[in-house]
Amino acid sequence: MSSVKIILRQKQNKDKTFPLAVRITSGRKASYMYIGQNIKETEWDEVNQRVKKSHPNSARLNNFLLTKLAEANDKLLELETKKDVVSAKTIKRQIRPTTGLTFFKQAEIYIENLKKSGRYNGVSADQPRIKRFREFLHGEDIAFEDITVALLNRYRNFLKAGKMVKDETIKMTERTIINHLIVIRSIYNHAIKEKIVDIKHYPFGKGGIKVKFPESIKVGLMPEEVKRIEDIVLKQDSFLNHARNVWLFSFYFAGMRVSDVLRLTWSDFQNDRLYYSMGKNAKAGSLKIPEKAANILLLYKGRDCKNDLVFPDLEVLEELSDPYEVQRKISYAVKRLDKYLAKVAGLAKIDKKLTMHIARHTFGNISGDRISIQMLQKLYRHSSVTTTIGYQTNFIHKDADEALDSVVSF
Repeated sequence: MSSVKIILRQKQNKDKTFPLAVRITSGRKASYMYIGQNIKETEWDEVNQRVKKSHPNSARLNNFLLTKLAEANDKLLELETKKDVVSAKTIKRQIRPTTGLTFFKQAEIYIENLKKSGRYNGVSADQPRIKRFREFLHGEDIAFEDITVALLNRYRNFLKAGKMVKDETIKMTERTIINHLIVIRSIYNHAIKEKIVDIKHYPFGKGGIKVKFPESIKVGLMPEEVKRIEDIVLKQDSFLNHARNVWLFSFYFAGMRVSDVLRLTWSDFQNDRLYYSMGKNAKAGSLKIPEKAANILLLYKGRDCKNDLVFPDLEVLEELSDPYEVQRKISYAVKRLDKYLAKVAGLAKIDKKLTMHIARHTFGNISGDRISIQMLQKLYRHSSVTTTIGYQTNFIHKDADEALDSVVSF
């Protein structure tokens, strides 16, 4: 037997009010749908499921509650007519909630889901993008149906115009603008999935806003530049030397992502091989330890580092079980490493940008077309060979160079 009831949830808000919710019970299991209204505990008549007259807006609020209760009961009756047993969650999904209908309410849920899944980088990148959209709307919330193609085009132009920071206009790249639009699209897609908005209003895709990244130019170091990094003399116990070691270690293992490098433990190394699963797509594999990488490992061997970590950058964490906290510390560590790598580049007389990510581009640049695409896919741990082809295209110039020479060399 299923039932629907209005209740006051015993989960106090910061302002000491409590949220009202529709409780849907089916098969002894309950599901709750918040309706976006909060009152004081003393203002609720639990027996009659009504707001007391002491509430300044009791009559209107009680009418609203009756409407939501009737809506829920109608949906329950409709579903039970079609099926003998209906779960509480199924009923909840079929009832269109009042709370969360607007974009920024759903944006809050989107960010919270990123946090729960441990995606610190996603949170730190997308929160400012959501804030920028709110600035464009002058701080107001907006219904999904009002996010039209015309509005998004105005928003694109708003982003292109840049932002004033200390009397200076900071311009956005096209890639950054696309990232701002992708966040809106992701939140909109979630709203469609939750039946908050009809897909007919969708402003993206065919006939709407097309979200496509511009082609980017990836530049890696040349072999002689890597050699200069290897050869510069640095103090053994300095952070400059540590930053150089981590960068080279990443490069020696086919441009291993820095997030994977910093999480490596000594137990990942067995029988002169490295065994690890890539954090981005969980693809597992093993590689022989190159001699140059083995020499770096010797510099860190015997250190008393928490959690069996090879490199000390994450030893501030008591444990590595919280993915969100791990990502957060990795982000801080990478910023510090990149800061010192810029100094390493200066000492090595390299005028290119040197960051941890450039280690991956450098491996791609030096490998060029010497290694088969299938082998590069394995080394890069790409899920699709198409990704490898697209990535490696940035570094294969031989055919184009020869074609050019064949015309202009006369």
